[in-house]
Amino acid sequence: MGIPGSGLAKGLAVTLRTMTRKSHTAQYPDAQPELPPRTRGVIGLFEENCTVCMLCARECPDWCIYIDSHKETVPPAAPGGRERSRNVLDRFAIDFALCMYCGICIEVCPFDALFWSPEFEYAEEDIRDLTHERDKLREWMWTVPAPPALDPRAEEPKEIGAARKAADKLAAAEAAAAAEAERTSDASDGPNATNEPNASDGTNGTNATDGSDGNGAAT
Repeated sequence: MGIPGSGLAKGLAVTLRTMTRKSHTAQYPDAQPELPPRTRGVIGLFEENCTVCMLCARECPDWCIYIDSHKETVPPAAPGGRERSRNVLDRFAIDFALCMYCGICIEVCPFDALFWSPEFEYAEEDIRDLTHERDKLREWMWTVPAPPALDPRAEEPKEIGAARKAADKLAAAEAAAAAEAERTSDASDGPNATNEPNASDGTNGTNATDGSDGNGAAT
């Protein structure tokens, strides 16, 4: 059996030790917290990449993504071509009162139109105001942090390697075309560089001015 009051004494000892230490309390909102790079705050929309494929809305387990669109006819790019139709985004909204921040919509998006933003200050007094439209989602897009740098020892991504090979091939083709054009220009200038008879100085045997021949004999 312990000494009566020992638990109280231990608690007071812990209190006395912590009273002399510096506090680590962050005075929010005056001091903003340092969030990890992959913080799941809100979802930002990069509207230019959205093709209205509806994949994010279909895969959402909470059905909190609302998308409306319409089709437009695009004229042919060249004469005689066929007209094409494309989807135009009219509405893209997320109800954050229903969202459980699972990130499935971001993972399944094939065109990188959705991103995690560390923004977390979006509380509302009315729960109905937690449905944010695409304008607000686009504002949050500019708070998305840059992706982390790749490991220098990692293999080069296939996309970057393919793009570099295509660029090198194009540069080589342009250099070959320039060299061929230069050779063609030099070949066309060759016959024009030969000396032709001059009818005014008489160096080729005939002087049209004084009528003398190449030996100085006058006719």
